[in-house]
Amino acid sequence: MQLFVERGFDATTVPDIVERAGVTRRTFFRHFTDKREVFFGDDEIPALASAIVAAAPTHATPFAIAWDGFHALAAERFEPRRDQMAAARRLIDGEPALCERDLQKQADLREAIRAGFVARGVDAVAARVVAGLAVELLQIALEQWLADETGMPLTHHLATVRAGMAGALADRTAK
Repeated sequence: MQLFVERGFDATTVPDIVERAGVTRRTFFRHFTDKREVFFGDDEIPALASAIVAAAPTHATPFAIAWDGFHALAAERFEPRRDQMAAARRLIDGEPALCERDLQKQADLREAIRAGFVARGVDAVAARVVAGLAVELLQIALEQWLADETGMPLTHHLATVRAGMAGALADRTAK
């Protein structure tokens, strides 16, 4: 990440990365397909989300499972890395190749949650909608959190986004 910040994503080469890391090109390519994977790391978050969905109580609703899981991830994984995540977001926003991979990572998270819901017996359409909505709300909360200069925790932004959408999604015309 430091190299990407110093030189920019495009200007940082695989030889630069292997030199800084003190490994060979062969070792690099055993672990990563390209430098975008170095930037984004592994598929830890979708795997964690899958585990959270699988371990949730049987009576929990799909949205509650996802949302509670996001709150746990916010406190345990994201909050301690706020500065690093903000630097990463600035790089992502300026690089089309990183934007593309970021969207793929979001899609991977949606799919992990959707598949977990289906495995729990949730209707396929409901699983897709809830997973998509939950991940989109998470993404909005992350964007707001990273732009927030007051230092409010991500959990605050998650609550704010959910409250705003609860009103927008309320069916006031139901009879």
